[in-house]
This record gives sequence, C-alpha cells and structure tokens, in this order.
Amino acid sequence: MEYAKILEKARRGEALDAKEAGAVVARLPRSLLEIMGTASLVRETGESAPFTCGIINAKSGRCPEDCRFCAQSAAYPAATPVHPLVPEEDLLRRARFLAETGADYMGIVCSGVGPTPKDFERILNAARRITRDIGIRLCASIGVLSLEQTRRMKEAGFTSVHHNLESARSFFPSVCSTHDYDARLETARNAKAAGLRLCCCGIFGLGESWEQRLELSETIRELDVDSIPLNFLNPIPGTPLADRRMLSASEALGIIAVMRLMHPRRDILICSGRTTVLAGWENAIFFAGANGFMLGDYLTLRGNPLEKDLGILRTLGLRAG
Repeated sequence: MEYAKILEKARRGEALDAKEAGAVVARLPRSLLEIMGTASLVRETGESAPFTCGIINAKSGRCPEDCRFCAQSAAYPAATPVHPLVPEEDLLRRARFLAETGADYMGIVCSGVGPTPKDFERILNAARRITRDIGIRLCASIGVLSLEQTRRMKEAGFTSVHHNLESARSFFPSVCSTHDYDARLETARNAKAAGLRLCCCGIFGLGESWEQRLELSETIRELDVDSIPLNFLNPIPGTPLADRRMLSASEALGIIAVMRLMHPRRDILICSGRTTVLAGWENAIFFAGANGFMLGDYLTLRGNPLEKDLGILRTLGLRAG
C-alpha cells in the first residue's frame, strides 16, 4: 500500500501493521510534520484521554540483573540511590501528595528480580490502605510476578502492572543476559490474566534498528497492552551505554507518532528521556500522538518540578486550572 493510502487508513482510526508502519518510517524525517499531524488527529478522535502518572522509587539499587542501560544494576559502578523497601507510611505519604497534585496514577517501583515475600506483603498492605484512604489508582513495577501474585495485587487494590519488555526479542540479548525474553512475557501475561491493566513497552535509543522497534510494537499488540510507556535512553555514567549518543528530538517524536498509528486506541505515556531527549520540545509529544506522561522525578534522574509538568497540560488545554 502506498504511503498516502496508509495515512488515510490511519486517519480512519485503523491500526497500521508493521509493514505499513515501515512505509511510514521510510518517509522520516522529511515527512515528520505530516506524520505527526496524522498521529495527533488519531489521538484526538480516539479513546485516549489525557492522563499523568507519578512514581516512588520504593526500593533502589543492588539489582542482580545486568540490563545495560540501568544505573541500579549491581554489575556497574553507576552512582545511584541504594535503600531497602521504604516504610509503609512513606508510600502513603507519596500517594497522598500525588493525589493532591492531580496525578491519575501512582507507580510503586522496586529494583530487583522480583519482590521478596516480606516486601510483597508490605506492598499489598500499603495498597489496601492507599485504596481505602486516598483513592489514587495504583500501578506496580516490582519485577517478575506469578499469576497468584498478580491476582492478590488486584484484590489489594492495584489497577495496573508495569513491566517493560525493554526491546524486541531479536535485540534483547544485547540488552540483558541474566534472564530471557520469555520471563518478561510471562509476567505481562500474568497481569492480563489477573484482570489488571498492563503498562508495557520499552526503551528506545539502545542501538536497536527501526525494524526492531516495529517488532517490539507488534509484540505489545499481541499482548493486548493497555498503556504503552515510551522511554528514551538518557545515557548514565558507569553503565555500558554511558557513551551512546542520545536520540534526536525529531527521531523521538517520530517514534511516538508511529506508535500512535500502530496503536490508535491505547494510552501512550512518555516517561524517561522526556526532559533530556525532548528538551525544548516537550509540548510536542501530544502533537505526535501521546496522551500522557510521567510527572516529576524518574527512578534515578531528576525530572521537571511538578508545577512545570502540570503547566504543560494547562497550556495545551488538557487540564483545567
């Protein structure tokens, strides 16, 4: 199908497959504005309402995994906060603060392969209290999870599980060697089987090709992902990818737009790299098809002050006040 007909299909709200998306990618960057315009139209006419998510780095550092981009891996000498699971009251305090700022979701994020039995019970207890007393929607990014664990999380009040695939299966061996791709897929499937909202995608700029980006996009379609978090590598000193060049803003915007055209009715959330890769172009994420972003700080890097982030939404008329 020729490029013009592919864009016309996208404007009707029909999802593009990898082959069609590849024809769109072939027109980047010279047709970026036209592709972004189509993605923006798809966002506006679709079912994706604006939303925000804030996180708490609930357990940090000393991770035994060797993900090459990550400052929290114990395999690398990167400077990063190191602490056990924070007290339950800290989780509630953060949830209350985010709820008061107007965040839609709070993500509880823990380093490591998966939660210890003791930490898991503490997280569930905090979730029950947050759900009862504060009401903000809860997401967890706590590593590998069994079906029984995801079912218990739903019962405790979690609405979502975040578990990135990081990259395409064909590129994953270049990202991590301490676990395989199927382990990541299993947790994603367990979240869906438990009736939880699945937040799942990856990190771009690791050295993957455009073909591998489209491969990842097809995989998350197969998983029936609900929310698609897009991260852009911000190289961290001490990690193996410390010297990798950051993506340009135009390439990042192209990724956002193509993902919207492939997933017209899913949430697309911009996370790490928004304030660096897209510095000066942050407002453009919505014109490229995104409908949400992570508020404030990231796991090991500073983000924008919350008021600045909320101001972006107000400026664009996506939030009242």
